[in-house]
Amino acid sequence: MNEMTTLDQFTATEKLINRELSWLSFNMRVMEQSSNKAYPLLERLRFLSISGSNLDEFYMVRVAGLRGLMMTGSSMVSDDGLTPEEQLIKINEFSEELVEKQQIECRDLLEELRENNLNLLESDALSKKDKDWLETYFLENVFPILTPLAIDLAHPFPFIPNLGFSLIIDLKREEDDKSLLALLPIPTQTKRFIRLPDDGVQIRFISLENVLRLFIGLIFPNYKLINEGIFRIIRDSELEVEEKAEDLVLVFESALKRRRRGNVVRLEVNKTMPKNLRRIVRKELGVRKDEIIDVDGILGLSELSDLIVEDRKDLTFEKFSPRFPQRVKEFGGNIFAAISQKDFVVHHPFESFDVVVSFIQQAAQDEKVLAIKQTLYRTGDNSPIVEALIKAAESGKSVTALVELKARFDEARNIKWAQDMERAGVQVVFGFLELKTHAKISVVIRREEEKLKSYVHFGTGNYHPQTAKVYTDISFFTDDTDLGNDAVHIFNYLTGNTVPQSLKKAKISPFFIRPTLMELIDKEIEFAKAGKPASIWVKLNALVDPIIIDKLYEASNHGVQIDMVVRGICCLRAGVKGMSENIRVKSIVGRFLEHARIVCFGNGYRLPSKKTKVFISSADWMPRNFDRRVEILVPLENPTVHSQVLDQIMGANMKDTAQSWILNPDDRYKKVEAIGEPFSAHNYFMTNPSLSGTGKAIKEEND
Repeated sequence: MNEMTTLDQFTATEKLINRELSWLSFNMRVMEQSSNKAYPLLERLRFLSISGSNLDEFYMVRVAGLRGLMMTGSSMVSDDGLTPEEQLIKINEFSEELVEKQQIECRDLLEELRENNLNLLESDALSKKDKDWLETYFLENVFPILTPLAIDLAHPFPFIPNLGFSLIIDLKREEDDKSLLALLPIPTQTKRFIRLPDDGVQIRFISLENVLRLFIGLIFPNYKLINEGIFRIIRDSELEVEEKAEDLVLVFESALKRRRRGNVVRLEVNKTMPKNLRRIVRKELGVRKDEIIDVDGILGLSELSDLIVEDRKDLTFEKFSPRFPQRVKEFGGNIFAAISQKDFVVHHPFESFDVVVSFIQQAAQDEKVLAIKQTLYRTGDNSPIVEALIKAAESGKSVTALVELKARFDEARNIKWAQDMERAGVQVVFGFLELKTHAKISVVIRREEEKLKSYVHFGTGNYHPQTAKVYTDISFFTDDTDLGNDAVHIFNYLTGNTVPQSLKKAKISPFFIRPTLMELIDKEIEFAKAGKPASIWVKLNALVDPIIIDKLYEASNHGVQIDMVVRGICCLRAGVKGMSENIRVKSIVGRFLEHARIVCFGNGYRLPSKKTKVFISSADWMPRNFDRRVEILVPLENPTVHSQVLDQIMGANMKDTAQSWILNPDDRYKKVEAIGEPFSAHNYFMTNPSLSGTGKAIKEEND
């Protein structure tokens, strides 16, 4: 029986893990890091906070989309064959389990923090001295910005913004027992967790909601509290943009305002909220029963990060200072001289992102530089990259910046940067309405010996100095003529909407990346058929695309050995007899966020080998990256660069046992149980100035 007939025996549901459930599984792995005793206590709390923030965004974006499809009666099914309603049922079941485990971990962590003299207090644990101090704090810092809201015929239920907290309060007037129903929105302009004066032993906090409960009498004088509850809402955050818009900036500014009033997709209530108050909140917000979740503990776990205090460094990771690349040091910091000598890669965050910033800053100051072309997806506040582009334009250089307005949750910041750059003379373009530009490219055109020479930076991550401290990414610097010309052609496409037809080495989506990957996988299949070694190594954040997944199944059935490190969503089922027996998938979740996209094809040799084809990319393997985004795939051909990425970075990822989870055929992830001393790729790269050892060790094992 041939391989296609074998694959045809499997239904879509049998071939693919649901994308949303796979993401929830990833967030469960993030949450489980909060119980990892190998990490300092406050770092474990940080993982719990991240899992809470992740879940909020998941509901704002993914669940909101599914709700919209269901409410419109859409018959669209997911790649694995589920309707929106079927997916929402499964999501709610998984989310309830996740929320329950989050609260269990939260209680355990708070107990451990108490044992380490860091305490989140309840009101009944306060002394009179504490209450006196809190009353002063409340009157000076909280009371002036509170807005208590009566709810009656003259005062309809108010609008609650996305991620808004509120107390709903049932009161009675002391003089005549007249009832008053009121809302007390918890202001976001003050701290969620208030630090009390130190008592010489403990660091102590109390939540803002407990402070409000404590001083209800000051907010509603002459009333007594009968019942109260706390709730939190999550709204749809997706932007709707008209395709025919003359001014993109105005359109996006308007859309950002509409986002704040998105539909409620999730209502969190504390488990002790009385039923009558719950009914009122549900009715007024117009939410369905399945959109409500009871929380037995703290609402808004993302804000627990406020408890990570600077003065308890003993409970956080030891500070890590990234190394500045030795290659650039050898040339006195002159990046253009370093690139001219030989291509090189920088492995963030283990090597400093300062070299990327310096690349643009030196270009801005260099009299020989005539032009700079730059894509900007996420840049952060006070971006040194943007500042350098502005200085370059002010000095008379030709500067072009592709600013992606559709970078989710960074739209407002990107609008501001675009306006600042335009005022300085930067040629700002916004790409395409129908495509999101996600490729990470910088091109510097320099006049050398009466000729123009291109220096290029290709990245797997954003031009964002802050995320570069915690995301593992690759920066590739080259003066390769073909890649330089490719980069210029790509910018011409971004600014002039002319599809490049003559790219020599680099590939871009939405035109060439998926076909290129399919062709390379087919070559491995041919090697396997010919009895030669056939293998593929892949490192991604997400694997969703069903076309690529089917091709990987086909390769597996022909005997191609496929090893994948997929941090987050993975819709491929690994190790299933007759479909994916030769595919192994693991997820690495640790101190740093695995973010680099790397793919390696054995090319008829056992991996790793000097003959292996190695690529870095900005793209995960998802339909959106292949079909609806401008992405880039770049080959690494320089022997040194090739070895560092293949033998060292990929080798260490494959070897990792300290922070790896294996995807089993039943779709569940199991933490790797190391034999002997666990190997951590993150720790290795942090502690080894020279990376050559890892590549050698991995290669010796494979030989």
